[in-house]
Amino acid sequence: MAHLLAWLTVDHIWVLVGFSGQALFTGRFVVQWFKSEIVGKSVIPLSFWYFSVGGGVVLLAYAIYKQDPVFIAGQGGGLVVYARNLYLIFREKAAERRGAA
Repeated sequence: MAHLLAWLTVDHIWVLVGFSGQALFTGRFVVQWFKSEIVGKSVIPLSFWYFSVGGGVVLLAYAIYKQDPVFIAGQGGGLVVYARNLYLIFREKAAERRGAA
């Protein structure tokens, strides 16, 4: 175990962080695909947006560490879109609750 930890550098940890973000991003497409197959039409479930935010935050952290302005701009912009979609979903659900009351 100590030998493995000796190999693990900060750069290696950040590569693992980057791959974790990619895994979250891949997960969002898998979730969307499965949900659409179950329903029989294209559907974007709420979990898609949570995976998007999670993957976006992790990949943004990785991009900042790598000091890649293109990657930073892409992930930062994506996070705005994901957050806006979650806001719209929650606003619609709140309106539905108020209408049902």
